[in-house]
Amino acid sequence: MRLFSALYERVMQWSRHQYATYWLAIVSFTESSCFLIPPDVMLAPMSLANPNKAWFYAGLTTVTSVLGGLLGYLIGAYAFQFIEPWLHSLNYMHAYYTAETWFQQWGFWAIFLAGFTPIPYKIFTIASGALGMALIPFVIGSSIGRGMRFFLVAGLMRWGGERLESKLRTWVDRIGWATVIVAVVGYFFLR
Repeated sequence: MRLFSALYERVMQWSRHQYATYWLAIVSFTESSCFLIPPDVMLAPMSLANPNKAWFYAGLTTVTSVLGGLLGYLIGAYAFQFIEPWLHSLNYMHAYYTAETWFQQWGFWAIFLAGFTPIPYKIFTIASGALGMALIPFVIGSSIGRGMRFFLVAGLMRWGGERLESKLRTWVDRIGWATVIVAVVGYFFLR
């Protein structure tokens, strides 16, 4: 069944759209404070579709993500009581308490790690504001962590270029179904 190859073709078309850069900036900004989809989902295919602009896309994603992180910081500092029910409804409170503990233990390094890893960065931006983390270390840690992550993604796509795009086109259905199987097995194993 070629479900993933059709989706792959659609994503590659979207990544070449004239407004794709604007959507990348919006997704990057909103993901850092409230949106659930990481910007890598757009950054990777856009960098793959246009390798000459990969560094521009990574820079744009980094800057708008850190600006969105500042929004998350402000939400945590001034409006945490309003978003706490939302965190509960999304089952993010455990992640929030983990973020609190990490901030108390590691401060700057917690925001750096959250920026670089797939850990929900938005939880850490909100927690850093709620806990009163100093703003300058927050911005520096976010910039370095997010920058490293997004430039790594863009760099890998730029390096792969057209060869990677054609290989993905060939293998995308197998990779997609293997990921679904691993996710289902992982769900039942961890449950």
